[in-house]
Amino acid sequence: MRDELAQLMAALRDSRDFETAAAATLRRMLAAAEVAVASSRYAGRARVLRGIVHLRPGEAYRRLAALEVGARETTDAGVGTPFFTSATAWRAVVEHRSAVSIDVNIGTVQPHAPDAPVTGDPGLAGFHSNESKQRFLGRHATHVCVLPLRTPAGMEGMISLEAECLAAMGQEFVWRDAGDLLQLLTDIAAPYLTALPQRPVATPEVDEFLPVVGRSMAELLPILRVFAQQDETILVSGATGSGKSRLARWCHERSNRRGKPFETLDLVTVPEDLQMAELFGWKKGAFTGATRDAPGVVARSDGGTLFIDEIDKLSLKAQAGLLHLLESRSYRPLGEGTGEKHADVRFIIGTNADLHAQVRAGRFREDLYYRVNVLPVRMPPLQDRQDEIPLWARYMVNRRHRERLPDGSARLAPEAEQLLVTSSWPGNLRQLDNIVRRAYSLAMVEHAGAAGDLVLQEKHVARALYYEQAPGSRPLPEALRAAAQAFVGEALRRGSPLDLDLADGFRGLVLGLAIRQVGRDEAFRLLGRESLVKNRNHHKALKRELEKVDALYKALGEDGSPFSDLLESEEAA
Repeated sequence: MRDELAQLMAALRDSRDFETAAAATLRRMLAAAEVAVASSRYAGRARVLRGIVHLRPGEAYRRLAALEVGARETTDAGVGTPFFTSATAWRAVVEHRSAVSIDVNIGTVQPHAPDAPVTGDPGLAGFHSNESKQRFLGRHATHVCVLPLRTPAGMEGMISLEAECLAAMGQEFVWRDAGDLLQLLTDIAAPYLTALPQRPVATPEVDEFLPVVGRSMAELLPILRVFAQQDETILVSGATGSGKSRLARWCHERSNRRGKPFETLDLVTVPEDLQMAELFGWKKGAFTGATRDAPGVVARSDGGTLFIDEIDKLSLKAQAGLLHLLESRSYRPLGEGTGEKHADVRFIIGTNADLHAQVRAGRFREDLYYRVNVLPVRMPPLQDRQDEIPLWARYMVNRRHRERLPDGSARLAPEAEQLLVTSSWPGNLRQLDNIVRRAYSLAMVEHAGAAGDLVLQEKHVARALYYEQAPGSRPLPEALRAAAQAFVGEALRRGSPLDLDLADGFRGLVLGLAIRQVGRDEAFRLLGRESLVKNRNHHKALKRELEKVDALYKALGEDGSPFSDLLESEEAA
């Protein structure tokens, strides 16, 4: 065992990316499983097939890598092989924080933790669905071991090992006997698998459904392509306005259902007492005002995809109806006397809420949670995709210009793009689109009748941002107090002095933001320093203040201030 551990440690230390570390880990785990089979009563009657690393921090899939026995390189998730386990197995691993064994043919999930019960409840989602069983058997896996990928930060995913052994159906396989060694190998590899970067991916193709793809989204697309080709439910979580509906449509267009209906049901817009009707439709006379038969969104999606957004807004009564639909693939319109209709629909679910917390609070059914949490992904907020901000802004400007004027072109000045990148986007893409549309309108007013391209200048974007922030903004004394409290809180958090002189950087923040909004000379006038402009001393003053901002940000552990470009231009002047 010592040699195996030493070899794995050496291979992990040499790994430069997730894929290399995954291959090194799985190779040694598969070898350990083969030794266990060879020394068991199933020797000669069983074969180890493959191992799979499922990286899913925060319960959302991030990466997937599979290694077949005898292969040197992991299989790219983008090739379309559905290497998924079951929602029930993941649930058991998380609940018991231990490995589990799956007997595919009889449908049991046995946690390795002492005294843990065997899971065989057909009402649970995941493995007990026919799709999961057929997926396992389709790749000849009759016995599966799923091990938790644990780090001090929590559960970051799992590693599954698959074997074929018909002789062991209903019997104890080798997973428990080899469990301690397999878990030790997993624990050793966990910090590397979770921390190493993904190999650089090829520049992804963009299209009308996903016209902008930055670095973080490019890393997510390979596994999304696999998800798109499955018929099981995708759960897309992410902040409001981050692009969940656009991603749902992208998945539909890359599925076997493309060309069929794509319907969206945004539950924010549907009152609770009408949710069942919107989902399942109704017959004439089913309720007051039902003067004719009407199909629901499930019927309108027949053969295609239904995207249900803001699923946390679904009432408990409607949740029961949706659970029945997902389990039986059948439903009954309101007012229908007998019989049920078949639903040939692929579901994509969207939410900006923590559904697991909703379950604990009793506001979301636990059984429905595990039905929708089959293929979970998380849409990063726009603030975490800063490389996409200028690209999305250009796309939005051009789209708006085509709507207004088919001829000519429109673009953003570099300074305008920089202002957008350094701004905050709590409303994500939806907020960015609003700002771009407003800045476009302001630029159009000035451009009226002029020749040449329409250029959105920094001042147009600054004014659009100001209009966005003005209504309902907190009073200045309250905002200043909050900033001071944040400074003190940071000093308390780090447990070491945070020099009070660093607070002088606030002057530079004010000046820098003013320059972003109204320009350099006008900013000095606006802030009562017009004399510096007249005397041509404002360059030195600006450089001095921006250096204080830079010092503040570096003390806070940031790479640079939001006004680094202004400071560089002043230093070059």
